[in-house]
Amino acid sequence: MQTLERRLGFGAATATNILTMIGVGPFLTIPLLLQTMQGPEAMLGWVVGAVVAAADGLVWAELGAAMPQSGGGYHYMLQSYGPRGVGRLMSFLYLWSIVITGPLFAASGAIGFSQYARYLHPAMTDSQAKLLAIGVCLVSTWLIYRRIDGVGQWGLLFAAVVLAAAVWIIGEGLFHARWSQIVPPTHVFRFTSGFWYGLGGATLYAMYDYAGYNTVCCVGGEVVRPEITIPRSILFAIAVVGVLYLSMNFAIVGVMPWREAAQSKFVVSDFIARLEGPRAASLMTVLILVTALASVFGVILGTSRIPYAAAADGRFFRAFARLHPVAHFPSFSVLFVGIASAACCLLDLDAVIKALTVAGIILGSLAAVVAPTLLRKIRPDIRRPFHMWLYPAPSLIAFAGWSYIIATSGIAYILVGFGLLGTGIGAYLWRARKAAEWPWQTAN
Repeated sequence: MQTLERRLGFGAATATNILTMIGVGPFLTIPLLLQTMQGPEAMLGWVVGAVVAAADGLVWAELGAAMPQSGGGYHYMLQSYGPRGVGRLMSFLYLWSIVITGPLFAASGAIGFSQYARYLHPAMTDSQAKLLAIGVCLVSTWLIYRRIDGVGQWGLLFAAVVLAAAVWIIGEGLFHARWSQIVPPTHVFRFTSGFWYGLGGATLYAMYDYAGYNTVCCVGGEVVRPEITIPRSILFAIAVVGVLYLSMNFAIVGVMPWREAAQSKFVVSDFIARLEGPRAASLMTVLILVTALASVFGVILGTSRIPYAAAADGRFFRAFARLHPVAHFPSFSVLFVGIASAACCLLDLDAVIKALTVAGIILGSLAAVVAPTLLRKIRPDIRRPFHMWLYPAPSLIAFAGWSYIIATSGIAYILVGFGLLGTGIGAYLWRARKAAEWPWQTAN
């Protein structure tokens, strides 16, 4: 029987996390953050988001080290909630969330690519922009359609470009930013309901940008020394990206008046143009485009392993379990996620970020933060080489953070999230009845 090969080391694993986290997200969401709180105090959203990401990262670090299998959260839900009972439903719901949100996340990065491309080609029509976004997804799929060590090499190359763009932005900020623009007047911190709703919205956008620190868990079966590599790559990626995000945002807000930045469609390109001129801005735009391509690359890579893991266990369509006969990677799953991502590029980006984030929290994130506690009680036989620090504080902090984001996201997005949850439960029950699985036949 063909099996996945462990060829992904610490450097490539960390790069994969960082690429998925950074992507084009912050280049699109900086204006959105500023709009939520109408001022530079929206930068608090990055701080709150970093705390939630760090706490949730410790959750995934413990789970990933204990169960280093490709498929990540699918296996964690199955074992933590009980492989013969509720765990089957929870693992299916996690898979359901990935199949729905994964291609949309990749598409959002591709749509962001096409939007920034308009800085270089202002005459681009909406139809051309959609075709360009589709092309980005297909190119990313082609890059991933190979053995995992080749994928890791692409990841390291993309990571170098991403870091170059971030260092450039931060360097410009160090020389030109004005502290008076970064620090808001003390009178703006009035802890009214508007402040808390605004902060929740800013944190939602921040978490959309931080998302991806657990990508390495999706390819756990291909990671070298997973009990060490997985926790370190998660925590190191969160620390690096957290510093980069805060530094980049402070640099931009310290140079551009926040009202101008909040209305910019190409905020980073406009930031560089303001300081160094149009040629330098064009070069920065090229770096952002490479970064966006890298983000789509990382999302498709991680997402493709989830349906494969479920199919290999006999709990999803058999085609997804196919491995390439020579390179030993999940070939059908890669193609499915890549093509689905391309199809999603036909949608508009408006409200996609909120819908994706809220749906992902309701369908997967809230269940995941409880998983380490359940694993310790239900499956004490599973060795846990990494223990989250200050247990159970990280789980409690992450659960509170996710709940806060949902509560302040708006009723429409909450209804979408719970609607997808209800649909997923219905789909599971329909499939379980046909397969005579729990709850229809508890003996399985």
